[in-house]
Amino acid sequence: MSENKETPERRRERLRQEELKKNPTGNMNDAFNRANSGSLVDLVGSLGWKGTGILILVIIIGFIVASFFFK
Repeated sequence: MSENKETPERRRERLRQEELKKNPTGNMNDAFNRANSGSLVDLVGSLGWKGTGILILVIIIGFIVASFFFK
């Protein structure tokens, strides 16, 4: 008898992931606002892999530009 009962934590995470898939641009705004009171894990988790990649590229480009201007 295997019961497929979903724990509240798993249900919350599943609903959050479904919402992220439905509204990616609104969630990006939420992610940046959440970063003020949350952690980096919350920011990256809500951005998804594409948003995280863009964020990493922006940081790398920022370092390159800063090192070019402030030698």
